[in-house]
Amino acid sequence: MAIDLNKVMLIGNVTRDPESRTTPTGINVVSLGVATNFVWKDQQGQQQRRAEFHNIVVWRKLADIVTHYVKKGSRIYIEGRLQTRSWDDQSGQKRYKTEIVADNVILLDKKGDTPASPAPSAETQAAPGQEQEINVEDIPF
Repeated sequence: MAIDLNKVMLIGNVTRDPESRTTPTGINVVSLGVATNFVWKDQQGQQQRRAEFHNIVVWRKLADIVTHYVKKGSRIYIEGRLQTRSWDDQSGQKRYKTEIVADNVILLDKKGDTPASPAPSAETQAAPGQEQEINVEDIPF
C-alpha cells in the first residue's frame, strides 16, 4: 500500500500585512507572504544566503487569528500543505499559482513584538470541521 504525504513546515518572517477577505459563502480567508532563508557555504568557505518567498492561505477561525495578531515582519511558524490553483487570465493564458494552505500557525514573536492586543500564547490549529483554541495554561505539564 502506497502512502502519500503533502506536508510543509516553515519558520520565517511575514513579508506583507495579511490580506483578509470573505468568500461569497461567508468564509474568512487570509493571504500573506512568508520569507525563509537558505544558508550554505560555498567552495571558498564563504557563507551564502538565498531568500525564498512563499504564498500562504489561511481559512476560517485561523484566518481571524492571523488577521488580528500577525503583521509584516512577524516571525511565524506555518504548517500546512501545498496546493496549486489554475485559471485563465484575461488574454486566455493558463496561469498557475502554488500556495501553502495553513493548517497550523504558531506566532513566534515575543509579546512586545506583536500588535497592542495580547497574542495567543499557544499553538492554534484548525482541523477540518473542528475549530479550537488551546491555551498553554490549560496544559498540565
